Amino acid sequence: MPRRARATKREIPPDSRYRNVTVARLINRVMTRGKKSTAERIVYEALNIVAEQVKGDPVATLEQAIKNATPLLEVKPRRVGGATYQVPIEVRTGRGLALAIRWLIRAARARGGKSMAEKLAAEVLDAAQRQGATVKKRDDTHRMAEANRAFVHYRW
Repeated sequence: MPRRARATKREIPPDSRYRNVTVARLINRVMTRGKKSTAERIVYEALNIVAEQVKGDPVATLEQAIKNATPLLEVKPRRVGGATYQVPIEVRTGRGLALAIRWLIRAARARGGKSMAEKLAAEVLDAAQRQGATVKKRDDTHRMAEANRAFVHYRW
């Protein structure tokens, strides 16, 4: 938390091909070492693979996958009288989107074998159908929050 003025959120411009802010966010998260053109190539290839698989709009499939992966609750550690409790809190919209994209990319990178574009496409398709590691991570987060519901009164 800044001690002075509140930090301002930067507006992310939409990507060049689909004119979509979510795709631009995904490109920025895939990017490593400032290589944006490589990240764009990976994401656009992945969306082309998704378009072939679903015979429809790949951006809608991506949006559905992110919606299915977005957590509603998470736990935060809260120290009370020498003990640390995992307190469930509701996730803000922006943080939920950031977590979903982060989990999607991490799960895609963890897949074996193929190119990153193919792995990302497979993970997006799995998440859109409520399967795969990304949705499992969201379910684990919800399960953890549900298990610690008794400590909800420690929320601040």
